[in-house]
Amino acid sequence: MNFRSICGAMILIGIGSVLLNAAATQTVDSGSFGVFVNGRRVATESFTVRQEAGGSVANSEVKIEDGSNKPSQTAETQFTGGGELKRYEWHQFTPSKADAIVTPNEPFLVERLSQGAETKKPVEQPFMLPTSTMVLDNNFFLQRQLLAWRYMASGCRQSGRNTECHLLPAKFGVLVPQALTSMAVTMEYGGREKISVRGVPRELYRLNLKSADGPDWSLWLDDSYKLIRITVAGESTEVVRD
Repeated sequence: MNFRSICGAMILIGIGSVLLNAAATQTVDSGSFGVFVNGRRVATESFTVRQEAGGSVANSEVKIEDGSNKPSQTAETQFTGGGELKRYEWHQFTPSKADAIVTPNEPFLVERLSQGAETKKPVEQPFMLPTSTMVLDNNFFLQRQLLAWRYMASGCRQSGRNTECHLLPAKFGVLVPQALTSMAVTMEYGGREKISVRGVPRELYRLNLKSADGPDWSLWLDDSYKLIRITVAGESTEVVRD
């Protein structure tokens, strides 16, 4: 995927300047992330990002390494053609059942969260957040990639065969539907960095994701702006693209 292609994806989440064929359906990215704790694989997130007529859709499915081969959680984010949040839907199947749906309802975003028994009335929570707000839910690393795309599109430009990035720290308001809350996060550009991924030396873009309510995250993306690796400060957690 080249810079022009990734800008096509970026416009679908609200940033960029490349015009897309409205009739086209194209897979922008797909694959899986392995989630490792203390070096042992504990989960896998399989994902796709598609551009479609009038918008885009990002899907994720998380499977726990428990031998069941069944998804424990799924998430789908739908964006309008202007990059606004159209609908977010989350389902948890294990260890307990839960569901969340987020939709715009001017001037709010509204979430309906159901937990436990089907007879239990869903909690409905409005958020004073614009429809440009990104979802950053628990356990879905693709959503971190989408946030990174939005951030990098604001300051990365192609110059000949090279891409130049001039990025200042930026603050984003994000929604965390599983926790029924919102928060502010800050993304910072760390430049190009040489690291080892699965024993292979690579030079990648580094981003630092910070919040007041949690640990700092380090993200590394390749020249195609695909998320390759994540580490979490103070934790023995590593996420690596398969």
